[in-house]
Amino acid sequence: MRLLLLGWCVGATTTLAGQGPVGGVGTVAQTGVAFDAYYFGSGVAFEHVVEWTIPVSLSHRLGPELTIDLSSAYAHASAATTSGPLEISGATDTDVRATWAAVSGHMVVSLAGTLPTGKQEVPVSSVPLLSALATELFRFTTPSFGGSSGVTGGVATAFKLGERWAAGIGGSYRWRAAYTPVAGSGDLEPGAEVRVRLGVEGPLAAGGRGYFRLATMYAGTGGDTLDGGLRSVSGARVLLYSNFNLPAGRSTLSFYAYDRYRFPTHGYDSTVVQVPRGNVLALGGRLEQPLSPVLNLIPNLEFRYEVAAPDGGSVALLGWLIRPGVDLRYRAGAALTILVQAQAAFGRLATTGGSPSSVSLVGPRALVLLEWAR
Repeated sequence: MRLLLLGWCVGATTTLAGQGPVGGVGTVAQTGVAFDAYYFGSGVAFEHVVEWTIPVSLSHRLGPELTIDLSSAYAHASAATTSGPLEISGATDTDVRATWAAVSGHMVVSLAGTLPTGKQEVPVSSVPLLSALATELFRFTTPSFGGSSGVTGGVATAFKLGERWAAGIGGSYRWRAAYTPVAGSGDLEPGAEVRVRLGVEGPLAAGGRGYFRLATMYAGTGGDTLDGGLRSVSGARVLLYSNFNLPAGRSTLSFYAYDRYRFPTHGYDSTVVQVPRGNVLALGGRLEQPLSPVLNLIPNLEFRYEVAAPDGGSVALLGWLIRPGVDLRYRAGAALTILVQAQAAFGRLATTGGSPSSVSLVGPRALVLLEWAR
């Protein structure tokens, strides 16, 4: 239990599905194809945005205390807009992480490096498409095609709370090198980021019926500088996550809630681009139902909405969606597992001025993931 809490508190990079080696497993490799798309009603600049991603990840345990993870992807995104088509494709950055269980079951140290294998510079024409991909409401599989190199260091520790519960605390520091994000824009030096995480978890009853996990994270980021002068700044963020698992016969029912609030910035004039305060909320549930010893059916449902205050005043709704779906997890052999996901989002996206005030959106999503473990 404490090791699970430590893993969250370190805040390491995760793959599309699953975790690194656990138990007696020494190596886990994953790859597949993910499809994300959103189609919008008339009234916004985008008619649709479509993205294909081929993720690749590898996790290898070098011993009982050291694990090495690598993850990257190739993606292609396109959009139809009122001004014409947009398109971008290529490899993403590569993340390499080493996790060391310094004190087994009690402390984990993590060191991660980002290799700039993705796009460090894009044309101005690609900026609207990249902005759409990065929208938190949509949650595209690949929200970014690259950036600069960077290093992240983290440490976490956990301890018992009574006989059945555990608590954990962790922190991390991330540094990124300067790069030119948009052709002709000059060198951008991203601000460093500090994160602090706290969490508790444990069973709700002595008989083991019901397991609860609650975690919170605080993140503060320094201002980004362009050619030596402060260009943009983002307020501190607080993230709250909770998860509740409940056995239901041979099945497992789980519910989760996710809330990320960004605080407003203060003390900057109009020459500095200030990311507005905002909030993203997600509520969801899933039922994992074994159909056979090798096949699990997992229906799921998520509600998600985002609000922001772009003018510094009261917050306004940016959009909402509800996403029903179903997963199939098939163990094809001793080492191979196949995951198939199918989802469809339905909701509304706010427009800026004019009429209508919002437009409809439909967002199909599909994933086929192969996982090999030994």
